[in-house]
Amino acid sequence: MNWKGKNVLITGIGGFVGPYLGESLLEKEAIVFGLVRKRADGVKTKSLEDKGIENDVKLIGGDLTDITSLANALDASDPDFIFHLAAQSFVPRSFENSLETQQINCIGTANLLDAVRIKDIDAKIVFAGSSEEYGLVISSSNHHEQAQKKHQSIFPEVENIPEVPIKESNPLRPMSPYAVSKVYGDFLMRNYYHSYGMDNVVSRAFNHEGAGRGPMFVTSVITNQIMKLKFGEISKINIGNVNAFRDWSHVRDIVKGYVLLAEKGKSGEVYNQGSMRTNSVLSYILLGLKEAGWNIDKIETFNGEKMVKEPVDMDHSKIFGIGFEKTAVDRMMLEGELEYTILDKGIYAHTDKGKIAVEFNPERFRPAEVPILFANTKKIQKTGAKIEYKLNHIIKDQLNYYLKKENRL
Repeated sequence: MNWKGKNVLITGIGGFVGPYLGESLLEKEAIVFGLVRKRADGVKTKSLEDKGIENDVKLIGGDLTDITSLANALDASDPDFIFHLAAQSFVPRSFENSLETQQINCIGTANLLDAVRIKDIDAKIVFAGSSEEYGLVISSSNHHEQAQKKHQSIFPEVENIPEVPIKESNPLRPMSPYAVSKVYGDFLMRNYYHSYGMDNVVSRAFNHEGAGRGPMFVTSVITNQIMKLKFGEISKINIGNVNAFRDWSHVRDIVKGYVLLAEKGKSGEVYNQGSMRTNSVLSYILLGLKEAGWNIDKIETFNGEKMVKEPVDMDHSKIFGIGFEKTAVDRMMLEGELEYTILDKGIYAHTDKGKIAVEFNPERFRPAEVPILFANTKKIQKTGAKIEYKLNHIIKDQLNYYLKKENRL
């Protein structure tokens, strides 16, 4: 498809993904408009400046909770395509202020759809859903038993074990107010397709990371602390649940997927976006230390009860029927041989440059945790989508970002 001269409106262009998407579309010679919250000081967002596109994107002040401002944005941009990325996307914050999350993510999405409908705008909309919509995904019989004890009720009921890799048809069991808000937007997008014939496509992107990821997100929390450790600004790493597994992709791979869905995505359909691998938070830490220059010989809990030698040796064996790149520690955790709890208090990583403490912080644990996310992306692959970046590429980009002292918080 030729994007030259196409009008594109990106909501949330000042966030993490927006500048990457804007940059990609500008390279294709599209005319890019970006919806940003109005600022009294008139300062353009740092994320756009980091990409060097702050003067190439046509910024429009607006607010998702104000349908009039959205109508004005549609008039100004006359879009052929809309990428709806804007959201309150930090899961812990959604627990602290659920109403704010619902206002922005639910009412905001409804306002955008209604503004497009009422003004009869003929634009294809790509909605940024989330893998968090799947929530409680059962990975084994043992996990099912544990989940039943913890939650008492699991709905929809589990019919097939394991439920990974996650297909678009998997049950939705959202585990946070943020996840619930994304389910709302997901269903509303498809409802407006069925009810009004609107050209809407839903992307459920699994975790995507890279340089400039918000400082409160776990991959940035990890890489920021590793570089602080490197420069002697801190003496240990502070983290929450290291057992959580995520399907991490590079943001550039996800952006390519968004563009492909705009070009080839079928209206009213849902498409997973991910890497078809799953790795633990612990591995992100250990691989981050390795990429920053530490060679890790072994890890052990503070009390010495759990010890693993050569924890970052890479493994490509099949798990859940899929062969993918993971660490030795990932394999042990996925196979039920190893689990860390708050009672372990933390882990020592023994390296060629001394012992590094990774301390567990109870305040960083979520009230309700999603244990594993692992995408089945065969559907979007049929449009030509491919994953080009490996996990270590993502980690390197984030570490390089935090080389700048002003980026380390």
